[in-house]
Amino acid sequence: MATVVSTAVGERTGPLDRLRALHAEGRLADAYDEVPGLLAELAAAGDPAGPPAPDLARAGQLLSRLDREEVLREHPGTETFTVAVTGHSTLNGLTAPLTAELARHSLLLKVHEGDYDSWRRDLHNTGSDVYTSGADLALCVLDAEIIFAELPHPWRVEDVQRATDGKLNLIRSLAERYVARGSGTLVLNTVPLLRSHQRRLVDARSRARLGVIWREFNAGLLRLAAVHERVHVVDLDPLVASCGPVNEPRLAAYAKVQFGEQLLAAYAREVGHLARALRGRTKKVLVVDLDNTLWDGILGDDGPDGIAAATTYRGEAFGRFQKAVAQIGSQGVLLAVCSKNDIEPVRNVLREHPDMALRETDFVQVTANWEPKDRNLLEIAQRLNLGVDSFVFADDSPFECGLVTRSLPGVAVVRLDEEPALHIERLLADGWFDVRELTSEDRARATQYRTEVARQDLMESADSMDEYLAELGVEVTLSPVRDHEIARVSQVTLRTNQFNLTTERLQQADVRALHESSDGLVLAIRSGDRFGDNGLVGAVLVSGVETDGGAESGWHIDNMLLSCRVFARGIEQACLSAVLAAARAAGAGAVYARYRPTAKNHRVRDLYPSMGFAETGESADGTVSFRHDLSDEQLPTPPAYVRLTADVGRRSS
Repeated sequence: MATVVSTAVGERTGPLDRLRALHAEGRLADAYDEVPGLLAELAAAGDPAGPPAPDLARAGQLLSRLDREEVLREHPGTETFTVAVTGHSTLNGLTAPLTAELARHSLLLKVHEGDYDSWRRDLHNTGSDVYTSGADLALCVLDAEIIFAELPHPWRVEDVQRATDGKLNLIRSLAERYVARGSGTLVLNTVPLLRSHQRRLVDARSRARLGVIWREFNAGLLRLAAVHERVHVVDLDPLVASCGPVNEPRLAAYAKVQFGEQLLAAYAREVGHLARALRGRTKKVLVVDLDNTLWDGILGDDGPDGIAAATTYRGEAFGRFQKAVAQIGSQGVLLAVCSKNDIEPVRNVLREHPDMALRETDFVQVTANWEPKDRNLLEIAQRLNLGVDSFVFADDSPFECGLVTRSLPGVAVVRLDEEPALHIERLLADGWFDVRELTSEDRARATQYRTEVARQDLMESADSMDEYLAELGVEVTLSPVRDHEIARVSQVTLRTNQFNLTTERLQQADVRALHESSDGLVLAIRSGDRFGDNGLVGAVLVSGVETDGGAESGWHIDNMLLSCRVFARGIEQACLSAVLAAARAAGAGAVYARYRPTAKNHRVRDLYPSMGFAETGESADGTVSFRHDLSDEQLPTPPAYVRLTADVGRRSS
């Protein structure tokens, strides 16, 4: 919903005008906290089935002129994100949309732009910005001229085969070099085949062979992401299909701009999704309205027989949307309903209506009442023990969308409209649920959250928390992570915010490196109870387990993390007691730990002191250091109601 901003002279302006006014007045850095909301309005104004709104790139041009240090002085909590850009063609047009897309997600961009056609040199030279800038992402933007510019004249299909084979081998070796020596994630892309290249062949058989060769080349690029954990490949084919021409021929010929503005904007949007996922900003819950959102019609007015999600012209569009929602839910996204309706008719429709592709059991929470929707969203978040900023809210009502946007700015609002054929495009346009890799725990998440209802019923029937925990029968296993669990541990570091002692985000390669190091331990926390298995719910990351001498010799707990759905069950105390006991058994002199405060992890501030750690100092950023000297005759023991199985290992300190 577009917000109207009044200027001093009473003019009505839109979000881009507001940004321009702030920039002209020199107040854009001071008002930077307004930027994500204004950019969200610009993004919502775009065609959901097409490229990002052009005004986003225009806003990015303003934002790219900001002094980053000034923004950080005015808003010290702003999270920065570093990107190194290299490629074959002229890529100056990427900076503005990339700045805007990252700012949409509250990330302040620091960009290092490479020279024209420098990609081979930059990826080979470990002294280039790609390696030395500390980039979170290294973007290597490839276009068709990396092949066709090197072909003989005239060329034949066989020449293209040799060129693509050689180029794929080169890219593969450069990717391996970056993975071995770089620090971030390398982003490659598939390469669009231009019609002007294909039509230089006059016979259909040769064109078909060229198509096969080109698709095999792109398939080889895509496979690099499956081989390397720190390589991501953006598939440009779907973007080209929605954006139109790959380039503008005159700019391509004279300025070497091989990708047009619309394609670069769509590419920047995909990079923004990836950056958000790398920083743990992936959304976890999709909350949907019902009337004119999941079905055609208004249940309260039309009755069950008057609504449709199949059998009618418009109803089929709603049915397709339901199937898309169900597809998302099958991959670990929690589904919930927030509707202004009476609850029993809603339940009857979700249970019995023949048109419904979604049933009541597909949702972890169905809320239907006449309370304000922002209040209902807060209650759903509390019931799921999740932050409301992990929610995406989809509704066809401008009023409801505006209410949630103003009241709960952390919620991603998907404004649907009267055209149900575009519901899917609007929901999927911003990749709110994108992750690097799907785990088995993701697929089981909805089932695990549904069992929370039974746990809450047990807690409400118990006379005390101790009685509830005793009847719950909590079982905990703490042991070194297994290879197939590394992706899940990485995901826990990326997505866990409340029980995260340092909020350090680790990619799979980082977890693997600590796991395989001579002095590191990655301990996976798995839990279950009488209602079922919760799977891998957390981790303890330990380093220095073989350290000798020095003022801080001993074991160092680099971080401890636990899923919010298993809070307050004694799991964290059980695991810490096991780590302390193992450290003393291994001869460690002490165990050290840190707590770095964030807006969301204040609940765990006193965890270490409660387990006998003494505070040893506090740094300028608020990070508190702790030490447990292991000298107590009686170390903390697991709570009596927790059955713990621990295999921490016995390494010498």
